[in-house]
Amino acid sequence: MRIAAILLAAGSGRRFTQASSNLPEGAPPSAPAKQFMLLGGKPVIRHAAEALSPHIDVLQPVGDEALLSQALEGLDFLPIVPGGTERQDSVRAGLEALNALPVPPDLVLVHDGARPFVPAAIIENVLAALAQQPGAIPAVKVADTLKRGRDGLVDNTVPRDSLWRAQTPQGFHFALLRDLHRSYTEPATDDAALLEAHGHNVALVSGSEDNIKLTLPEDLVRLERLLGATPLPRTGLGYDVHAFEAGRPLILCGVTIPHDRGLAGHSDADVGIHTLCDAIYGALAEGDIGRHFPPSDNEWKDMDSARFLVHAGERIRARSGMLINADVTLICERPKIGPHAQAMRARLAELLQVDIDRISVKATTSERLGFTGREEGIAATAVATVLVP
Repeated sequence: MRIAAILLAAGSGRRFTQASSNLPEGAPPSAPAKQFMLLGGKPVIRHAAEALSPHIDVLQPVGDEALLSQALEGLDFLPIVPGGTERQDSVRAGLEALNALPVPPDLVLVHDGARPFVPAAIIENVLAALAQQPGAIPAVKVADTLKRGRDGLVDNTVPRDSLWRAQTPQGFHFALLRDLHRSYTEPATDDAALLEAHGHNVALVSGSEDNIKLTLPEDLVRLERLLGATPLPRTGLGYDVHAFEAGRPLILCGVTIPHDRGLAGHSDADVGIHTLCDAIYGALAEGDIGRHFPPSDNEWKDMDSARFLVHAGERIRARSGMLINADVTLICERPKIGPHAQAMRARLAELLQVDIDRISVKATTSERLGFTGREEGIAATAVATVLVP
């Protein structure tokens, strides 16, 4: 029996992105989709592909070609096909690609790229069940009491005796699933639903609580624990100085402050943001702001420093990390920072896509000592703590 697997990676993971970065509903994601996030140094979807590969003859990835090619580099897989608007569209695209092979498969597994840890026994049991039934899915019996709610109140209790939580990979006789996808137009949350709707049997095999689908940020923590990649706190320190210069606006922590002078610098000279960026890059052991945005490069001339902080936040998420807190201290005699501190906190939190309670902005003077005491410029320090697996 020739066995293929369709690995789905076309979803945007909006629930994960919104929950982890506090994006408003409908906002475009600013980080890679969850299936391409790093888990133990490898993309989530690569873990899934490596789990499937020993049990199959061909792997058909579906999704973004550039991202998948990079994530699966070095593994054997068929040419990547783009996904569709809905999950069904992506599965159908994978099925048609497999159907175009000189020898189409006899059996096909359909797996979510956001399920990185699939015990080998699950795959083996699904394939074994296909010797007797046209479809088979791994599932875990519902253990919790289920309540149906209405208007914020319990409406009734749902009997759980025959309820199961479906997982992937789901397995099918290839020709049957291909034909059902070609003819079925109603929405379906998984492929087993197509067989159910047409009266075909679908076997249940034991799933696993470790076969977690990465849906919310807390799922990533569970997956890291399974991998033994418990997130560890890492702290970075930033320090920066800019001299005053006439004729420029004064921008501190992303907020324009009324003052008779601004700060001198290659970009907009936002000393608060520059310092915070250095703290974040330091926590990630990724150098300083000059490494990422060289002052010798005219591309950054008069640049809004907000762009730099957005990049620093993206680097945290690219490392599957989380900003725990950031504390910025501005050192100057004037202007007074207190009246603007709350607006600064809000702006920094917005740029980093975190709750405002993770951001602190405060100020102090140098008691009229040194260059800040002489009002020649502003200094700033920052401390940032991130969790990185």
